[in-house]
This record gives sequence, C-alpha cells and structure tokens, in this order.
Amino acid sequence: MIRVGIVGATGYGGRELLRLLLGHPDVHLVAVASTSVAGKPLAEELPAFRKLSSLNFEQFDAASLHDRCDVVFVGVPGKASMEPVAALRKAGVRVIDIGPDFRLRDTKAFAAYYCTDHTASHLLGESVYGLVPWYRDKIRQASLVAVPGCYPISVLLPLRPLLEAPLSEVPVVIDSISGISGAGKTPTEAFHFPEMNENLKAYKLAVHQHTPEIEQELLFKTTVQFTPHIAPLTRGILTTITLRPERTFDPAPFYECYEKEPFVRVLGAGHLPEIRYVRGSNFCDFGWVSDERTGNLLIVSAIDNLMGGTAGMAVQCMNGMFGLEETTGLCWGGMAP
Repeated sequence: MIRVGIVGATGYGGRELLRLLLGHPDVHLVAVASTSVAGKPLAEELPAFRKLSSLNFEQFDAASLHDRCDVVFVGVPGKASMEPVAALRKAGVRVIDIGPDFRLRDTKAFAAYYCTDHTASHLLGESVYGLVPWYRDKIRQASLVAVPGCYPISVLLPLRPLLEAPLSEVPVVIDSISGISGAGKTPTEAFHFPEMNENLKAYKLAVHQHTPEIEQELLFKTTVQFTPHIAPLTRGILTTITLRPERTFDPAPFYECYEKEPFVRVLGAGHLPEIRYVRGSNFCDFGWVSDERTGNLLIVSAIDNLMGGTAGMAVQCMNGMFGLEETTGLCWGGMAP
C-alpha cells in the first residue's frame, strides 16, 4: 500500500483528491494537513467523507509527513505551495503539487504572470511536468511532479501531437470555457451566484497565467492567443482551438500516438465532444473539423477540470510513480446526465 498525505485538502482540488484516494485500492491515506482547520475531524469539515475517514486535520509538519508518507500531494492555492513543497523536498518526501508554482521553468515568466518572485527556484530543475502521455518515463522516477493546469491539459493533449504538422506562423487561437469550480473555493463577488447565473464572460484576456505554460509545453514552436471564459457550470472545460495550417492536412495520423492512452479519446473528424460525457471522469475527448472555406482547422476538446484537469491526472501520476497500472482507481465514465 502507498502511504499518502495531502496538504491543503479543503479546496476543490484537494476534495477531489480525497474522493479518489479514499477509494483507491492501493492507497492508505494517513494524513491530511490544513492550516485553516487543523484539529478538526475531516468528516466534520467535509461531510461528504463521513464514514469514509476517521482522520483529523493536522498542522503541516514536513518531518512528520516524511516519517509516515511515501508521497504527499500539495493542494494549496497558487503561489502558496513554494514553501511547503520546499520543506517537504528538504525532508526527502516525494511530492505531487496540483498548483502552478513548479510548472514554469522561466522564473521571469513566473514573476510576470503570477506577480511574485519564485522562492524555491532551486527545485525547478527536478520538477517534472505531470502531463502523463508526454512525460510518463520521467514521472516514474520523479521526486517532484507539477500537475498541469486544467486549461493547459485541455489544450496540450490535442495540440502537442501537431507540432510536426505543417502549421503556419499565425498564432494559434484558443477559446476555453470553464465551470466556476475552476476559480477555486474562496468566494468572490465575480463568481457569486447572482453574478454568474444566466451569464457567460471572458476574463484575463492577453494576461492569463496559463499562457506561458501552454507555450512552454508546445516547446515554444508556436504562439498562442488564449482567451478563457467562465460559464454557469460547476465543473468542466470546453476548449475550441483554431489553427491556420500552411496547407490542408489530415490530423488523424498525428493522433495515432494516443491509440493506447487510457484516458485520451480521439473522436475523429466531424465528431465533437461535450462536457457531459467527461464530467466526473479522467478522460479528455477531442475531435475536429477542417474548414475548407477558411483553410482553418478547428479542434474541440472537453475535460472535467477537477478530474482530468487536476485530481485525476495527479492520481495517474502517482500510479506511474509507484509502478501501478495507470488506470487504477480512475476507471470512471462520464456522469451523464
């Protein structure tokens, strides 16, 4: 059994991790740490887990977690994981961070997009980007895994195989629509029910922090115009990618690399995904349409931002790190309706 701890288990990503790990046949959850609710029973703070766990939340202590855990997931808000991850790595703990702090290699880009300096840049060299289909071998040996952002996962899985396709230098246009849970647990007026019900809005145009992450993982071979939107959905991301090829080409052969990927479902030409078919699952579905009139290639992908975009990918990373079948504890179809 893998002895697992979670730091920051009360956020949406942490809750989803709890749900998956408590049902995982090869995991023994031994510790949950939270500075905000330390001392409280997990089942009292998170009633969804009554009769599933008798743990109490505890104060963060890297040395104690080292003594009890084989791996620790960190699920604190962005810019807040540098300190606990550094402490855990100093103590010798293997870490899977579901936040953004160890994704970007360029500290200048991190400072520009996250408006703070990186205080644990010495760990960036050992951090492995946790996009399993593309970094599987490195993840197996990793001591620190940075799980990708949910928006980037919905973009990179369909785009990364096309880097060798005949693409033009025209920036790739990416329009993504996310459910409100992507904004995190802390309530704000912008995402308050009366503000978002019957509403749809774009935000952070040209300055969203996932832009450099996407370009980094596209190996800086293309520039992207990324525009995120929020919709009155609880969970899910639908992404539309518009490419301008140098010439018309068939994307299907480029996606043969995903034939044996357990959680990538290539729907093919003319078949487009829907959020309802991936909700609550670890799948990424995508299909495409070639527009003969404009010459553009349109790709549409769908993921569940909390599962395939966060916790599910994190558990898939853990399975790989410990030599388990990657699908263990993750074989869930979409929740439809």
